[in-house]
Amino acid sequence: MPELDNAGQIIRKYDVDGNPLYSMNEVVAFPGLTNAWTMPIKTRIDMLSTGIKTPVGIKIMGDDLDVLGDLAERIAAEVRTMPGTLSAYPEKTVGGNYVDFNIDRDECARYGLRVADVQDVILTALGGMNITSTVEGLERYPVNLRYKRELRDNIPALERTLVPTPGGAQVPLAQLAELKIHKGPPGIKSENARKNAWIYVDLSISDVGGWVARAKERIAERFEIPAGYNIVWSGQYEYIQAANRRLALAVPATIVLIILLLYMSSGSWFDTCVILLALPFSLIGAIWLLYWADYNMSLAVWVGLIALAGLSAETGMVMLLYLHTSYNRFKAEGRMRNTEDLLAAIHEGAVLRIRPKTMTVMTMMLGLLPIMIGTQTGSDVMKRLAAPMFGGLVTSFAMELLIFPVIFLVAKQIEMNRANRRSAES
Repeated sequence: MPELDNAGQIIRKYDVDGNPLYSMNEVVAFPGLTNAWTMPIKTRIDMLSTGIKTPVGIKIMGDDLDVLGDLAERIAAEVRTMPGTLSAYPEKTVGGNYVDFNIDRDECARYGLRVADVQDVILTALGGMNITSTVEGLERYPVNLRYKRELRDNIPALERTLVPTPGGAQVPLAQLAELKIHKGPPGIKSENARKNAWIYVDLSISDVGGWVARAKERIAERFEIPAGYNIVWSGQYEYIQAANRRLALAVPATIVLIILLLYMSSGSWFDTCVILLALPFSLIGAIWLLYWADYNMSLAVWVGLIALAGLSAETGMVMLLYLHTSYNRFKAEGRMRNTEDLLAAIHEGAVLRIRPKTMTVMTMMLGLLPIMIGTQTGSDVMKRLAAPMFGGLVTSFAMELLIFPVIFLVAKQIEMNRANRRSAES
């Protein structure tokens, strides 16, 4: 049984023997390090596309690195406390240690040295120089020459570094240059010609869009961003924004196209509107199946819903086709005299033709069944694409069998009553 806190949240889970179960984030925990759990290939793709290797990235843009670093630290500390946040790590914008060698030109001239002579010693003896390379089979390794670590790992040792003069004397570096240590940026990130401070955020939930919306609201309430600075949300959130922009065009365009094709096919706005009634009923089955399968809304689900609109329109057209065919045949044979004849025509078009309509829907569902039960690579995405179509076909087919005949009956009764009134008036 899981251990719960006062709010009903799970604190610890236990196995069947009562031993506590620990998460990877608890087992692999090192002081001063932050874990970010991502898949290797996915991380590489995210890095190439957005530069962020976690599900969510916060890019703070501005001019002053000190201000950027302060904002990054404060915002990371705030979002770290939000529900669903696994970790939040701000990159250091300022914090690197640099050694400055301020060369005294007068002292160099006194010993007959050029500035380049002193710089060569700093470059080669302290920084190192590749003097050759070693070949071992197909492998090549550079050979680097420089002073031992104990002769260059602190300021006093660096100051004792000897610089040879043209006269053969060895002058300590402290007499030729002033050595200072100062703080600076370990690396400067820039984007759109502006300096950046990045925050890597790893989440324990899959609702990236909802988490970002809550984070935006909290940051807007608790932080005052200085003038000239702004926040850009990156990572998978960029994919969501791009997908939303495409869907905002694709969904209305699909619906308009379906309406136009239905009207061009039937030539009747009544038939078009009746067929479109299948869309909300098909959404019932799609949403229920997504809920039972514990699928979140994603781009694949939206694509499945768009495809479901076309399938629902197709099955609705088949139903109305049989109803119209039966009604027109009864009318051509002179058997459409009263409501009883209308009921007989609708019964023949709806009930006696249920086999071909069932075969039409079952063909679609059986085609989707291998995707629903598949476990191969890529099946996770395909299941989310097929689930809305599979669940929506069930409810739309049931609605078409039960509701379409009733709507058709009411419409034709109104049409017959109008015709009878016109004949009586004439």
